[in-house]
Amino acid sequence: MSELKSGIILEEGETLVMEIEAELWATSSNPISVFFGKIAKFFAKLFGTKYNGFLVITDKRVVEVRNVINCYCFNTAREVKYLLPSSVKEVGYTKHATCGCFCPAYYLYYESFTQRTPVMLSGATEADAQKAVDAFYKAISSAQK
Repeated sequence: MSELKSGIILEEGETLVMEIEAELWATSSNPISVFFGKIAKFFAKLFGTKYNGFLVITDKRVVEVRNVINCYCFNTAREVKYLLPSSVKEVGYTKHATCGCFCPAYYLYYESFTQRTPVMLSGATEADAQKAVDAFYKAISSAQK
């Protein structure tokens, strides 16, 4: 068994496809937005608050993890969601032009019956976004068999 950065422990025979760390501070890859996100992150860190978000894709399941750490070291909230293959209606990626057309931002998203979740892929290219969507789709479709 292997433990990942997100804290998820893989089961016997389960293979990690990718672990995506979600960018929870910047809203796009626009340098101005990234700058303001870093400022917000700095002040939150100064006051002892930290957010971690992960999307873990294995060959058997997809898991969404979110942690909130307060007072520098106390994990005050942890949310772990297993995505049921039957609840996911669609998965894909979107490209948003920011800062004119010079800073494209790629978002992996999935839509289920209860929510739509976008995850910004930091520093990704279109090929990286396609690879993430393909891995997500394969994990969901193989779990339905």
